[in-house]
Amino acid sequence: MYRSTATALYLFARLVLGQQVGTNTAERHPSLPMVNTEVVLDFNWRWTHITTGYTNCYTGNSWNAAACPDGETCAANCTIDGADYEKTYGITTPSSGALRLQFVTKNDNGQNAGSPVYLMASPDKYRMFNLLNKEFTFDVDVSNLPCGLNGAIYFSEMDEDAKYGTGYCDSQCPQDIKFINGEANVEGWGGEGGDSGTGKYGTCCAEMDIWEANMDATAYTPHVCSVNEQTRCEGVDCGAGSDRYSSLCDKDGCDFNSFRLGNKEFYGPEKTVDTTKPFTIVTQFITDDGTDASTLKSIHRFYVQDGQVIPNSEVVVESVDPVNHISDEFCVQQKTAFGDNNYFGTVGGMAAMGNSLEKMVLVFSIWDDHAVSMNWLDSNFPADADPSKPGVARGRCDPEAGLPAKVEAAHSDAYLGAINSTFATN
Repeated sequence: MYRSTATALYLFARLVLGQQVGTNTAERHPSLPMVNTEVVLDFNWRWTHITTGYTNCYTGNSWNAAACPDGETCAANCTIDGADYEKTYGITTPSSGALRLQFVTKNDNGQNAGSPVYLMASPDKYRMFNLLNKEFTFDVDVSNLPCGLNGAIYFSEMDEDAKYGTGYCDSQCPQDIKFINGEANVEGWGGEGGDSGTGKYGTCCAEMDIWEANMDATAYTPHVCSVNEQTRCEGVDCGAGSDRYSSLCDKDGCDFNSFRLGNKEFYGPEKTVDTTKPFTIVTQFITDDGTDASTLKSIHRFYVQDGQVIPNSEVVVESVDPVNHISDEFCVQQKTAFGDNNYFGTVGGMAAMGNSLEKMVLVFSIWDDHAVSMNWLDSNFPADADPSKPGVARGRCDPEAGLPAKVEAAHSDAYLGAINSTFATN
């Protein structure tokens, strides 16, 4: 997935060893009784202040120079507070314990847009999933999730520690994370407007995008890395800009987007999978010999709606086999047909993905895209490419529909909802 920092008027930082936990706002995690657990808000969305008072450690897109002259000192000086999940962030469980993530929430500080949360096993630990040779199923409602938004449900190879939503990493090796591996990302920090910036360091790990979608487009995508745990990167290893294909991780992934792969009638309003109504998503991680200890061979997708099982669409692209699942063979053929770099294969392909699937944390989020307006998911991408060229058209959406200012103003009431039966089984 493409990570983008959503607008949030709460000032935020990443909790690390050495920081203190504040008590100005009580931390009460929304519960998910269907799976007997809770969710916790990501640390980047929280308020951080100097331990001895209320002075911000980070304002606008700048660090407090007195509190944060270097990363280690900043971690010791700054305190993170609890979160009012419903009032500030629009995170609720309104019916039958189903999780609902509101896109824009008006609050005492202005407004918040976007809200990533993680599934927990205990107050201090994430729920860890081993997906190899397993099936993962959940219900979802995207009927109020328009073009330009992404209701994302995915797995990240994060560490198990969970206090206040710490330790995020993904295959984009994000450099906008304020605290990484126990230190503030102060060195080289810069930004242009808003509440975000980037520092010298990034945080990398493998990622399995089970579900990236809105009402008009969807994709599921494995992303692999040359490392098998959360890893701090710098320089070329982070893969920024022209170093994209030198990164520790495969940022592109090997995506299965039905529209991009030639079936334009499979997913959307009143399509085969009708996004005006809730449905169930089933993802299977198949190994080469059908055991938990072997190599990942393929990733399969099914849908269930109105009591009917709907197989994933088949590929309709010249020189790509008409399959409906992801495998190394599919990735090679798809990348070749679209003229894309198969960095997925270079970094390790399905076997590497399988290794990472043995220890994953589940992430739920809703976000808009300040980098490329979500065009990579639901419109034409790259924006200057010929949409008749294979692989360019990813969905029907207007390329400008996902401009953050536009989508936040026009669709502040959007939400990702009815996430209420999440589990993994043999």
